[in-house]
Amino acid sequence: MKGQFFPYHDENPREHFPIVNTLIIIINVAVFIWSLTNFDYIINTFGFTPADLAVVTIFTSMFLHGGIDHIFGNMWFLFIYGDNVEDKFGRFKYLLFYLASGVAATFTHYATNLGSVVPAIGASGAISGVLGAYMAMFPGVRVRVASLYGGYALPAWALIGFWFVLQLLLGTTSLLGGTGSGIAFWAHIGGFVFGFVVTKIAMMAKG
Repeated sequence: MKGQFFPYHDENPREHFPIVNTLIIIINVAVFIWSLTNFDYIINTFGFTPADLAVVTIFTSMFLHGGIDHIFGNMWFLFIYGDNVEDKFGRFKYLLFYLASGVAATFTHYATNLGSVVPAIGASGAISGVLGAYMAMFPGVRVRVASLYGGYALPAWALIGFWFVLQLLLGTTSLLGGTGSGIAFWAHIGGFVFGFVVTKIAMMAKG
């Protein structure tokens, strides 16, 4: 959605302060500041490189970012959507869900980029899982957005759905040999599908 729509508020009040979501944001910012002390080394060591699969980097890569715009965009989306998902899941389950979404995203990226020597970094795969959960739980909630065409409110299903379709189109283009953008579209797709499906299953199990 970054670049097309910028969400700045969702009309979805929460019941509890999002402790876990806030801590995740703080940790990501702290790790980003730390990474600036030796950026290339830290990215190459702790980023996830498909050609050199290391289990620990599946997790460490989720907390690394490539620049100010990268971390700001990711943390803003997490700030907007993550609080309500944490509210519904509960703190511990939300933490597990967030990390599991990141793992699912990373393995989707791995499956579609076998042999790549480029380190993948960023929280966007895990956050895509949060978006999937949000769409499953709150499809009709209005999200206020700003764009080149002015400010207005859209239902979550339309806003997040547009973003997901865009990921599918760009991801398919990348698989067909399109010009590489450096964005792990299939990580976004994998994280979103995981988050949406797991949340739907949890909702059905709850009745």
